[in-house]
Amino acid sequence: MNARKRLPARIVGGALYVGAMVVVAAIAAWPIYRSGWYLLVVASAALTGAALALASRRWAWSGIVTGVAAAGATIVLGVLVAVPARWSDPARLPAALGDVLVGAVTGWKDLITVELPVGSYRNLLVPALVVFLVGTLLALRLAWARGRVAVAATLVCIAMVFFGLAFGRPVTSEALRIGAWLVPAPLETAVGASALLCTLGWMAWRSQDERRQALLRAAAATGVRVSRRRSSSDRRRAILAAGMLAVAVVVAAVAGPLAAAGQSREVLRSGTGPELVLTQATSPLSGYRAHFSDDALDEVLFRVDPVGTPPPRIRVATLTSYDGELFRALDVASSTADARFTRVPSRLAPVPGEPVGVRVTIDRLRGIWMPTAGQLTQVAFEGAAAGALADGFYYNRSTAAAVEISGGGLAEGDTYTLEAVAPDVPALADITAPGVPTSDVEPPASLLTWLEEQDVPADGRGLERAITLLRERGYLSHSLTAPGGDAPPEWASELGDYSFQPSAAGHSLARIDELFRQLLDRQTDAAADGPDSSLVAAVGDDEQFAVAASLLAGQLGFPSRVVVGVRVEPEPEAPGACPDGRCRGRDLSAWIEVQSAEGDWVPVDVTPQHTVPIDSDARRQRDPENVTEVRPETAEEVVAPDPIQRDTVTDDPQDEAPPDLSVLWTALRVVGVTALVLAVGLGPFLLVIAAKAMRRRSRRGTADVTDRVVGGWDEYVDAAIDHGLPAPVAETRTELATRYATPAGIALAERADRTVFSGERPTDDDAARFWALVDEERRRFNRHASMWRRLGAAVSLKSFVRFVAPSPARGRIPSAARSERRMRRRPENAARTP
Repeated sequence: MNARKRLPARIVGGALYVGAMVVVAAIAAWPIYRSGWYLLVVASAALTGAALALASRRWAWSGIVTGVAAAGATIVLGVLVAVPARWSDPARLPAALGDVLVGAVTGWKDLITVELPVGSYRNLLVPALVVFLVGTLLALRLAWARGRVAVAATLVCIAMVFFGLAFGRPVTSEALRIGAWLVPAPLETAVGASALLCTLGWMAWRSQDERRQALLRAAAATGVRVSRRRSSSDRRRAILAAGMLAVAVVVAAVAGPLAAAGQSREVLRSGTGPELVLTQATSPLSGYRAHFSDDALDEVLFRVDPVGTPPPRIRVATLTSYDGELFRALDVASSTADARFTRVPSRLAPVPGEPVGVRVTIDRLRGIWMPTAGQLTQVAFEGAAAGALADGFYYNRSTAAAVEISGGGLAEGDTYTLEAVAPDVPALADITAPGVPTSDVEPPASLLTWLEEQDVPADGRGLERAITLLRERGYLSHSLTAPGGDAPPEWASELGDYSFQPSAAGHSLARIDELFRQLLDRQTDAAADGPDSSLVAAVGDDEQFAVAASLLAGQLGFPSRVVVGVRVEPEPEAPGACPDGRCRGRDLSAWIEVQSAEGDWVPVDVTPQHTVPIDSDARRQRDPENVTEVRPETAEEVVAPDPIQRDTVTDDPQDEAPPDLSVLWTALRVVGVTALVLAVGLGPFLLVIAAKAMRRRSRRGTADVTDRVVGGWDEYVDAAIDHGLPAPVAETRTELATRYATPAGIALAERADRTVFSGERPTDDDAARFWALVDEERRRFNRHASMWRRLGAAVSLKSFVRFVAPSPARGRIPSAARSERRMRRRPENAARTP
């Protein structure tokens, strides 16, 4: 190729850099989409952006013309590849234009609310199209520009990489094990390190290319020939820079993830979703009893029509957080990435189990809690409000719960069809406990005492036995009073021969404590040889018994959660099963789900029995008691001793609570991460400063006095070079000192020459006085320089590479240094030196 037609180096280098960063950015955003359509969008967008950049450079387009061309290309390419759902029906292709325009504006918001990966859902590929098309165009135009404006291309490329990290998952990629070495967050680490290396490498090359082009222009203007051969100084600088960069990357890549381990990863989707609405909504468990009032008992909340195999249960809400007063759907202060509600793309990957389907029609149910079944695979809304309902639908995959926040929640007539999977779950007696604490709430002492007296093992069989005893010794009651006086409440009409017992609402720790105290008191009072029915004492309904069972499961090492919903299949010992597909207020129930060591969530019914009433006459015959008369006149008041006078320390570990080291650990982690950042950022500069200090100490402390004086002169020259004065080429010491024009420069040069060439051996005092002058000159350099100039001189590497710099006089005139070394090797010639 003719040299005149060869592309400039900055064009080729800029194209390679932008291409590499596009690949890194595509890898960073892959977890968002995980779709072949995404790869097609990235490739077509990058190629289109590069073509527009070439055309803009070739025909010198203005910014307005380039922007219009980019907008048109985005629309056309978006219709072709960014909304693949429209291609299923040719009649819907005109609507693809609107999808692209809307996606360019609102797709960013939708992208951080939909469950990942989004695939090719609706128009969510449009943001990726905009990022890679516009980003490639801007990055190439800036990278090909002359001057310092080219550095702005790195900002555009980093922004492309940031797209994948900011809109991505709130958790890092799974740790990678390489032999005995565990690499945390391998994808994020690789993306960050690759982006850093590509950016710094291109900036270093671009700086070198700009310098080379400036020398060529100067040579063309002056006629001076410029050597193209790399010197040893260039190689040494390159090796030193590469070494420092490698150390910084290794420290950041290895120590960074380890220091941040255990910390939540905050991305854009971390602050989105229905969390605010959830925290303001009333807990479904708190309003549980309202559905059993006479007015609401027979109200149809929603209707379910099976689509294929019906699900065994319909859940309305899953409650995972208990603070001692209320069970809530989530705890915002401690919620993890897996506990967040997100929007659902077109379809979720099914889990192992039996496919089920149901069509739900909302009747009197109100609020944000949305009935679902099993593990959701797909949801399809019907009616005129289908679009708004789809936009307001959020799903929590870990709890299999859903909410609808559009328009304040569900309304009468809202209809949707669910496709889901009923997971295969083992029997409760066959599971083992993970042993993971599920709550920071300390259960009542009465619960612990009751559980201890039942003597059950800490496994699935023990949990099943404890909950069975709890249900058998409980008695169902949904109200505190009977509204009809002596007549039983209406909710008891389906319970057969039922004897009403009042019970208070609520599920606070105080209410649970009351429940277990009833059980303990009856267990103490009941006759030892009496029937099991004599132990029935705890009065309440699913609200209290679900919380009590959840706390029991936690004590046996099982993570648990409370579910409010209905049973489609009737449960033998509990009323209500949505007859004829109509789920009424009286059909509402609550149960718990406990997690096994394998991760399965097993449903456990907790509704207390209602067939065996409380026997108020079941009493144990007490032993006769001998009443002891108390004589007040003999009682003496004993003053407790002053705690300060105690000279013994109790060994009871319960008397002294262990110190809370969580704050200390958090502080240490913050200090560690801060130190790491400072080490990575300032480490290379501190290394240079330390190297100069060690060099100065070595020169000053050398055993040979002559070498000590020569080292002092070298220190003076190094200080001058670091402060911007030229390095010596072939000058003598006196000529160089004259060139530097410092007050003590001439004196230092003369004393150094006398020490080297006179043959007289200097004393230690002579060397000390010489170094005193050197220190004074170094201080003078700093006094006459600005603060930034002093910092630059402190970390400058010029003095380290001056000895390998090529000498223009090499081969023609012996340098002073070589003459000096030759004379020192032959001291017998020193006397003849003029």
